[in-house]
Amino acid sequence: MEKLLERFYGAFAALGVPSVVPQITLMVAVAIAMTLFISVSVMFMIWWERKISAHIQVRYGPMRVGGWHGWAQSIADGIKLLIKEDIIPAGADKFVFALAPIVVFAAAFAAYVIIPFGPNLIVRDLNIGVLFYISISSLTVVGIIMAGWSSNNKYSVLGALRSAAQAVSYEVPLVVSILGVIMMVGSLSMVKIVEAQQGMWFIIPQFVGFLIYLTAAIAECNRLPFDIPEAESELVAGFHVEYSGMRFAIFFLAEYANMFMVSAIATTLFLGGWRGPLLPPWLWFLIKTYFLIFIMMWLRWTLARLRVDQLMNLGWKYLLPLAFLNMGITGLVLVLRG
Repeated sequence: MEKLLERFYGAFAALGVPSVVPQITLMVAVAIAMTLFISVSVMFMIWWERKISAHIQVRYGPMRVGGWHGWAQSIADGIKLLIKEDIIPAGADKFVFALAPIVVFAAAFAAYVIIPFGPNLIVRDLNIGVLFYISISSLTVVGIIMAGWSSNNKYSVLGALRSAAQAVSYEVPLVVSILGVIMMVGSLSMVKIVEAQQGMWFIIPQFVGFLIYLTAAIAECNRLPFDIPEAESELVAGFHVEYSGMRFAIFFLAEYANMFMVSAIATTLFLGGWRGPLLPPWLWFLIKTYFLIFIMMWLRWTLARLRVDQLMNLGWKYLLPLAFLNMGITGLVLVLRG
């Protein structure tokens, strides 16, 4: 990869082009590639979740559009949302209303920078990769609050404030749950964390931390049984009730992109990343990531939604103490082992 980059920059330098031109060109190319990957992955996950929910409910799901098991249903839905009328409420703050879905998607999109799909398949191996993920993922709630507040709708505001409370509640145990992995590796680099799992995946010594992370990640994605911000039965559709067309589609795109991102982070931290026999590294990474996504979908169509008080009790009274206990035991074991 480094040799390819040297040749790429060398070709522009030979033409006398300023160094900023190849840098911008490379950034645009990577951004387009990641956007295409996220778009295709999200369309697959939407179709996949429909089929999973259909099997759980003993029905077929999409079968007609595109032929084999309705594989093109997500494409048809995307075209439908693209041509639907974009409506902005008369009393809404139009600028913030339009900016909110962009902020939500940008926060999910930026985290893909530090996901290591393979030994050399990473946009940037930051030495503070885990810290970058924690910081950038927290910005999603800002876009959600912007959407709820700018809609000038009391149900949207309630959904947005619920999301803020939920994010604060579950961000803390999520961060503490991964400190055990960082303590074992001694680095925040995602690549070094994968390399440290050569002999044993961290899900074995950090199984409690993995369960806490997965639970908090599901809550971060606002998925059942933690879909309190949306809560269709109470708030119509939550913070995005006033959105239609492609603006609504961007929120939907961000939710599934966030699902892939938190599953990829869990794969990197606990499941050995790209490590595995026989198959190519990038394929192992995708298999593990989509397996975790399958678990999230399975839980969504199996469990009932929690009440708000149950949601807060689980985060503060159970997950957070367990996360600190896991961190303390990890530190004690490391000290005793020298």
